[in-house]
Amino acid sequence: MLVDLDAPYVDTRAADLSLSLGGPERPALHVRELTLPGGWRLRLRLLGASHQVVCGDLTETVACLPGRPPHLPDTLHDESAGYRFTATVLRPAGDGLRTRVAALRAELADDPYALVGVFPGDVDAVTALAVRPAPPAGSVAWRTWHAYPQTNELVLTETVVAL
Repeated sequence: MLVDLDAPYVDTRAADLSLSLGGPERPALHVRELTLPGGWRLRLRLLGASHQVVCGDLTETVACLPGRPPHLPDTLHDESAGYRFTATVLRPAGDGLRTRVAALRAELADDPYALVGVFPGDVDAVTALAVRPAPPAGSVAWRTWHAYPQTNELVLTETVVAL
Protein backbone atom coordinates (compact mmCIF):
# COMPACT_ATOMS: atom_id res chain seq x y z
CA MET A 1 0.00 0.00 0.00
CA LEU A 2 1.40 3.35 -1.08
CA VAL A 3 0.28 6.44 0.87
CA ASP A 4 1.10 10.10 0.46
CA LEU A 5 1.77 11.58 3.87
CA ASP A 6 0.63 15.06 4.78
CA ALA A 7 3.33 15.82 7.32
CA PRO A 8 6.80 17.30 7.37
CA TYR A 9 9.72 14.94 7.03
CA VAL A 10 11.22 14.85 10.54
CA ASP A 11 14.28 12.60 10.09
CA THR A 12 17.30 14.21 8.56
CA ARG A 13 19.90 11.45 8.20
CA ALA A 14 20.67 7.86 9.10
CA ALA A 15 22.94 8.86 11.98
CA ASP A 16 19.93 10.39 13.81
CA LEU A 17 18.10 7.06 14.12
CA SER A 18 17.75 4.91 17.23
CA LEU A 19 16.29 1.49 17.89
CA SER A 20 13.92 1.18 20.81
CA LEU A 21 12.21 -1.99 22.02
CA GLY A 22 9.15 -1.58 24.18
CA GLY A 23 7.68 1.73 25.11
CA PRO A 24 4.42 3.32 24.06
CA GLU A 25 2.96 3.57 20.62
CA ARG A 26 3.96 6.94 19.21
CA PRO A 27 1.64 9.19 17.20
CA ALA A 28 1.34 7.69 13.73
CA LEU A 29 0.75 9.28 10.35
CA HIS A 30 -0.65 6.03 8.97
CA VAL A 31 -1.31 2.55 10.40
CA ARG A 32 -1.81 -0.75 8.63
CA GLU A 33 -3.09 -3.73 10.62
CA LEU A 34 -2.25 -7.20 9.36
CA THR A 35 -3.18 -10.74 10.30
CA LEU A 36 -0.82 -13.32 8.83
CA PRO A 37 -1.31 -17.03 8.24
CA GLY A 38 -0.60 -18.71 11.54
CA GLY A 39 -2.39 -16.00 13.51
CA TRP A 40 0.37 -13.38 13.83
CA ARG A 41 -1.11 -9.89 14.18
CA LEU A 42 0.98 -6.82 13.45
CA ARG A 43 0.51 -3.07 13.26
CA LEU A 44 2.77 -1.28 10.79
CA ARG A 45 2.99 2.34 11.88
CA LEU A 46 4.51 5.19 9.87
CA LEU A 47 5.78 7.97 12.11
CA GLY A 48 6.90 11.46 11.18
CA ALA A 49 10.25 10.27 12.53
CA SER A 50 10.33 6.83 10.80
CA HIS A 51 8.54 3.62 11.81
CA GLN A 52 7.09 1.45 14.52
CA VAL A 53 5.99 -2.18 14.35
CA VAL A 54 3.77 -3.68 17.03
CA CYS A 55 3.78 -7.48 17.14
CA GLY A 56 2.09 -8.99 20.19
CA ASP A 57 3.89 -7.67 23.27
CA LEU A 58 6.82 -6.38 21.19
CA THR A 59 7.01 -2.78 20.04
CA GLU A 60 9.96 -1.99 17.77
CA THR A 61 10.63 1.66 16.98
CA VAL A 62 13.31 2.90 14.59
CA ALA A 63 13.15 6.67 14.66
CA CYS A 64 14.64 9.95 15.79
CA LEU A 65 13.72 9.68 19.46
CA PRO A 66 13.60 12.87 21.53
CA GLY A 67 15.76 12.80 24.64
CA ARG A 68 17.63 9.72 23.48
CA PRO A 69 21.08 9.74 21.88
CA PRO A 70 20.99 8.29 18.37
CA HIS A 71 22.16 4.69 18.11
CA LEU A 72 21.10 2.21 15.45
CA PRO A 73 22.99 -1.05 16.01
CA ASP A 74 24.22 -3.09 13.04
CA THR A 75 22.88 -6.19 14.79
CA LEU A 76 20.96 -7.04 17.92
CA HIS A 77 20.27 -10.62 18.89
CA ASP A 78 18.29 -11.55 21.97
CA GLU A 79 17.93 -15.32 21.74
CA SER A 80 16.01 -15.54 25.01
CA ALA A 81 13.33 -13.22 23.57
CA GLY A 82 13.54 -14.76 20.08
CA TYR A 83 14.41 -11.37 18.57
CA ARG A 84 16.95 -10.65 15.82
CA PHE A 85 17.53 -7.23 14.22
CA THR A 86 19.97 -6.06 11.55
CA ALA A 87 20.52 -2.63 10.04
CA THR A 88 22.57 -1.47 7.08
CA VAL A 89 23.17 2.03 5.72
CA LEU A 90 23.74 2.31 1.98
CA ARG A 91 25.05 5.34 0.10
CA PRO A 92 24.37 4.47 -3.56
CA ALA A 93 26.46 6.09 -6.27
CA GLY A 94 24.97 8.41 -8.90
CA ASP A 95 21.22 7.98 -9.32
CA GLY A 96 21.32 4.77 -7.27
CA LEU A 97 19.08 6.04 -4.48
CA ARG A 98 16.44 7.33 -6.91
CA THR A 99 16.54 4.02 -8.82
CA ARG A 100 16.27 1.91 -5.66
CA VAL A 101 13.40 3.98 -4.23
CA ALA A 102 11.48 3.86 -7.53
CA ALA A 103 11.86 0.07 -7.65
CA LEU A 104 10.82 -0.23 -4.01
CA ARG A 105 7.72 1.90 -4.54
CA ALA A 106 6.74 -0.15 -7.61
CA GLU A 107 7.35 -3.48 -5.84
CA LEU A 108 5.45 -2.64 -2.65
CA ALA A 109 2.65 -0.35 -3.90
CA ASP A 110 0.12 -3.19 -4.24
CA ASP A 111 1.65 -5.61 -1.73
CA PRO A 112 -1.03 -6.58 0.82
CA TYR A 113 1.69 -7.01 3.47
CA ALA A 114 3.46 -3.67 2.93
CA LEU A 115 3.11 0.01 3.73
CA VAL A 116 5.04 2.75 1.92
CA GLY A 117 4.79 6.36 3.05
CA VAL A 118 5.90 9.13 0.73
CA PHE A 119 6.72 12.43 2.42
CA PRO A 120 5.92 15.74 0.72
CA GLY A 121 8.59 17.64 -1.14
CA ASP A 122 10.60 14.73 -2.56
CA VAL A 123 9.26 11.50 -4.09
CA ASP A 124 12.40 9.75 -2.84
CA ALA A 125 11.73 10.65 0.82
CA VAL A 126 10.03 7.41 1.84
CA THR A 127 9.65 5.07 4.75
CA ALA A 128 8.56 1.56 3.79
CA LEU A 129 7.72 -1.59 5.74
CA ALA A 130 7.03 -5.07 4.40
CA VAL A 131 6.12 -8.22 6.29
CA ARG A 132 7.05 -11.63 4.96
CA PRO A 133 3.70 -13.39 4.66
CA ALA A 134 5.21 -16.87 4.98
CA PRO A 135 8.31 -16.85 7.19
CA PRO A 136 9.70 -20.05 8.70
CA ALA A 137 7.24 -21.81 11.00
CA GLY A 138 6.93 -20.22 14.43
CA SER A 139 8.31 -16.84 13.41
CA VAL A 140 7.41 -13.55 11.77
CA ALA A 141 9.75 -11.25 9.85
CA TRP A 142 9.68 -7.74 8.41
CA ARG A 143 11.97 -5.41 6.51
CA THR A 144 12.04 -1.63 6.45
CA TRP A 145 13.58 1.03 4.24
CA HIS A 146 14.22 4.66 5.22
CA ALA A 147 15.34 6.88 2.35
CA TYR A 148 17.13 10.16 2.95
CA PRO A 149 17.56 11.88 -0.42
CA GLN A 150 19.13 14.94 1.20
CA THR A 151 22.09 12.82 2.40
CA ASN A 152 21.89 10.07 -0.28
CA GLU A 153 21.31 7.37 2.35
CA LEU A 154 19.09 4.31 2.41
CA VAL A 155 18.70 2.54 5.74
CA LEU A 156 17.63 -1.10 5.51
CA THR A 157 16.50 -3.06 8.54
CA GLU A 158 15.37 -6.64 8.95
CA THR A 159 13.70 -8.15 12.00
CA VAL A 160 12.84 -11.76 12.82
CA VAL A 161 10.78 -12.67 15.86
CA ALA A 162 10.37 -16.31 16.89
CA LEU A 163 8.04 -17.89 19.40
